[in-house]
Amino acid sequence: MHADALQAAPTQPAPDPLWQHQLGLLLESTGEGIFGIDLAGHCMFINRAGARMLGFEPAEVLGHNMHELTHHSHADGSHYPDTDCPIFNAFRKGLPCRLDTEVFWRKGRSAFAVEYSSYPIMDGAQVRGAVITFVDITERKRAKDALQKAKDELELRVAERTRELSTALGQLRELAAYSETVREDERTRIAREVHDELGSLLVALKMDVNWLDKRLSEQQQRDLDAAQAMREKLRAKCKDMSRQIENAVDNVGRIITDLRPSILDHQGLWAALEWQAHDFVQSAELELDWHMQVTPGVDLPEPAAMAVFRIFQEMLSNVGRHARASRVTVHIEAEALSLNLSVQDNGQGAPAELFEARTAYGVMGMRERARHFGGHLSIASQIGEGSIFRLVMPLPGAA
Repeated sequence: MHADALQAAPTQPAPDPLWQHQLGLLLESTGEGIFGIDLAGHCMFINRAGARMLGFEPAEVLGHNMHELTHHSHADGSHYPDTDCPIFNAFRKGLPCRLDTEVFWRKGRSAFAVEYSSYPIMDGAQVRGAVITFVDITERKRAKDALQKAKDELELRVAERTRELSTALGQLRELAAYSETVREDERTRIAREVHDELGSLLVALKMDVNWLDKRLSEQQQRDLDAAQAMREKLRAKCKDMSRQIENAVDNVGRIITDLRPSILDHQGLWAALEWQAHDFVQSAELELDWHMQVTPGVDLPEPAAMAVFRIFQEMLSNVGRHARASRVTVHIEAEALSLNLSVQDNGQGAPAELFEARTAYGVMGMRERARHFGGHLSIASQIGEGSIFRLVMPLPGAA
């Protein structure tokens, strides 16, 4: 800062030349713009960095009203009255400020983004003016705007990708549900064909073998002793064939039950669940604690009922394959709005991450079946303390 800059304030006493020189060196050594104004807003001093950012020489600025010279308009060009100016409020109201949302105007009437601070100049308890420091933040603003634009574009891409993934997931679940429906329909068709065609054929074949065995027994009394041995062999063969046919009939019945339990169609879901539980513990040689409470009249439509039955089958299958349990406890409660079903064993248990593994297809299948009908499957298990599978499913009429 030059000596004439400080001399521009007529009300101030002449400073010491040495002090003035040192102060000038201090002000000129900074890259920030610095200027001081009196109570009328006129510039008392300005350093070269500040004048250069404003497009002036220091001598051109001294004595001029700084608001009218460089802060007269907003960024959009609208008038900026000095009564609203935070710089002037620094000495009018004694309020320091620091802003980075406004612009200063250059000599050529071009604006630049600025960050400035304004503090009152105090002489004891009396305000003499204000000192303002400012810096051009055009590049910072540009970088910030570019960063924000990149962030917005990234968020947009993430949102679009999320929508795509959500759509794909929805389509995948719809496909899984459709595949499950098709699979159940195919099971039903095969079960009916096996029952109507193969089952009937085996029964008729067994009746024919029994008839042949009966006729051979009747003829045995009238024939010669020489043919008796042959007839005995034929009768033994017929009995053996009859046993094999009985085994085939039993196997056909088991296959039909696995494909489509007839009890589900004839007696409903609740009877099918009870039958499945007792059939399982009988074959697995486990003890069963059975508890079922169903509000009269409560039932599920066929697709949801089949999903619950298949989930229940998979729960029991997990106990049989992995639990090494001796007892199974089944709780079923069906009220007006929800079904709560749980299967608990006293087996060896398993770590929680095992049920979340990517290869836990049985668990994933149960969860997808439940989710398709608005239900939820949860699993709690501790090593040495067994496991409990819980299914919660909304019933027709539930919100």
